[in-house]
Amino acid sequence: MQGKNNPRLGRIDEEYRKELSQIIGYELKNPNVTGLISVTKVKVTNDLKFAKVYVSILNSKNIKDTLAGLKKSSGYIRSELAKRVNLRNTPELIFELDDSIEYGSRIDSILKEIMPKKENGENEKSEG
Repeated sequence: MQGKNNPRLGRIDEEYRKELSQIIGYELKNPNVTGLISVTKVKVTNDLKFAKVYVSILNSKNIKDTLAGLKKSSGYIRSELAKRVNLRNTPELIFELDDSIEYGSRIDSILKEIMPKKENGENEKSEG
């Protein structure tokens, strides 16, 4: 809905995504936040009061703890964001787990398991 109506929000989403990736990836010092965390997308509400931050978490010791750690650190992350992105209001951050990457890699591994069998099956058909 917002994408077409308000290109400015789209730019803010993208800017936030970049900055949050930096902050979470390099500056956040929370021992509960483990693994490779990537900010897959950010959706800011029309009134700029809230931003949903979708994160993908790979190789984490505990995904629930990592998500809780991000939520706990949201005040720090938000204040860092405010320093970098100059808007009147910095939205409150709501962290959501985006498991589409994890889901994709799970599908990849399943495909790798069944592909060799399938290729052999196709070869047999083409010979006959």
